[in-house]
Amino acid sequence: MKKIAAIIGGGVIGGGWAARFLLNGWDVRVFDPDPEAERKIGEVLVNARRSLPGLSDVPLPPEGVMSFHDEIGDAVDGAMWIQESVPERLDLKLKVYKSLQEACDPGAIIGSSTSGFKPSELQEGASRPEQIVVTHPFNPVYLLPLIELVPTDKNTPEMVAKAKELLTSVGFFPLHVKKEIDAHIADRFLEAVWREALWLVKDGIATTEEIDEAIRMGFGIRWAQMGLFETYRVAGGEAGMRHFMAQFGPALKWPWTKLMDVPEFTDELVDMIAEQSDAQSGMHSIRELERIRDNNLVGMMRALKAQNYGAGAVLNQHDAALKPGALPNLDQADLSQPILTLSRAVPLDWTDYNGHMNEAKYLEAFAAATDRFMEIIGCDMEYISTGGSYFTAENHIRYMQETHAGSRIECRTQMLLGQGKKLHVFHSMYEGETLLATGESFLLHVSLETRRPSPPSPEIEAAMARIAEAQAGLPYPEGAGAAIRKPA
Repeated sequence: MKKIAAIIGGGVIGGGWAARFLLNGWDVRVFDPDPEAERKIGEVLVNARRSLPGLSDVPLPPEGVMSFHDEIGDAVDGAMWIQESVPERLDLKLKVYKSLQEACDPGAIIGSSTSGFKPSELQEGASRPEQIVVTHPFNPVYLLPLIELVPTDKNTPEMVAKAKELLTSVGFFPLHVKKEIDAHIADRFLEAVWREALWLVKDGIATTEEIDEAIRMGFGIRWAQMGLFETYRVAGGEAGMRHFMAQFGPALKWPWTKLMDVPEFTDELVDMIAEQSDAQSGMHSIRELERIRDNNLVGMMRALKAQNYGAGAVLNQHDAALKPGALPNLDQADLSQPILTLSRAVPLDWTDYNGHMNEAKYLEAFAAATDRFMEIIGCDMEYISTGGSYFTAENHIRYMQETHAGSRIECRTQMLLGQGKKLHVFHSMYEGETLLATGESFLLHVSLETRRPSPPSPEIEAAMARIAEAQAGLPYPEGAGAAIRKPA
């Protein structure tokens, strides 16, 4: 069944929701009376297509179809998920829900992006209050995994479970907030930091830039991986959290902050902050700032992914859900042709100062293709745990065309030799039907106990023989066996 999401309100947040669903294979229907909505969401999509697919090391599903509608009823027709992202006015939201529930499927989930209203307020007067729930995201919605999922006792456990399942399926981390409160959880922290920052600026202690430097050069990086309490647990040393609280707890009585007080939003304060902010980052357009932000987020999140920690663990879980069927196995592949061994998008952190994919990352891609070929013939992690594997003895890469962040690449692999201890493969990297590069690898099967060449298992020998027979009619690939020529 085709998955359909309706996006009600196509601003920055609504556009981010649209991109997240669309790039994960859902059809997206947008309702927004703003005549500029299609242009604005289109610009968000440009950045999302460049950054989101590169978080995954397996291909995302084929992109869904986006459409724009003049009537709410047309937008929600057949939708299983409806995301409301209209301005933060309770009267407007309640009016929208009335129109939604008159037109939508009673089984559809209506999520609200509200950063402050409680779900009980949103459900007030609704014909089906059990259908409405808070699903508060963080910008950029297409990259950051956190969704604060806030239900009430009118939402059934089955509905909450379904909401979690659907959100997880598009790569979100749904944090189930079990007791409703104004501004939920995360925004209450943000509000506290925001209040203190306003006082620091007003009192002339720090500029907007200095405050941002204090966050991004220090605790912001720590929080990105460990959050607040785990960070402080580490700060307690071997004695742990109890020691930290005993050591720093008394500081809570000191007059360090003004969290219970807010400076008056005078024109003078607003002008001061606006001028400092312009001086800090006014040299960049909003779209440039979004791309800088996305570059940094992808790099940090992929680093966390390598450690399977924090947001990186969420990405790995999403990859694991996408991986089955993403690439063929021995029985699914057309062995008479070069075998698909890699399909993915080029991540932002694979590009270099020239704006194209770094030469070393071609080797990383070809190495991943070799690993997949090894899995196909039976040299998978289970086999390697028994004491055998392939070691690469020689590589040769030819660079044919540039490729850029967000490009969808494939590697197709021809086995030139697979016999005894020897494995010789030739990878061709494509974007569409454009040949980008070739990578040739010669490998030897090795005993991990002796670290010396050894025969592979009979099953691997049989798999290689099967591929060799099927590919016997293929021409020897152009460039195979080539070397760098000596200058004349």
